[in-house]
Amino acid sequence: MALNRLFQLSKLLHSAISGTLRRNIGISAVAFNRAKDLDPVQRLFLDKIREYNSNSKTTGGVVDAGPAYQKNLSEEMTKLQRLYGGGDLTKFPDFKFPEPKLDEVVSK
Repeated sequence: MALNRLFQLSKLLHSAISGTLRRNIGISAVAFNRAKDLDPVQRLFLDKIREYNSNSKTTGGVVDAGPAYQKNLSEEMTKLQRLYGGGDLTKFPDFKFPEPKLDEVVSK
C-alpha cells in the first residue's frame, strides 16, 4: 500500500517538474535568441514591427490613415466632446481630492 502511494506521488512530481521545465526552456529559448539567430519569418515580423514604429513616429499617429479615417475620427471626437462637456479628450483628466474637514471630538 505504501509502495503504491509512493509510486503515485513520484508520478505526480515527475509530471509537475517536467511541465515546468518544458515551459521554462521554451520561454528562455525565445528570450535568448538574437536577431541574427531568428528564423526568416520571425526576423520579417520584427522588421515590420520596427518599420511600423518608425512610420508612426514620423506621421504622429496611425500609419496609412486616409481622409476617411481622419473625418471619422474628428466626428467621433466632436460627438464625445458634446456628450461629456468638452475639454481635451486626448489628455488624462486631473483629479483633485481635497482633504475632508473633520470636526474635532472632545471627550469629557
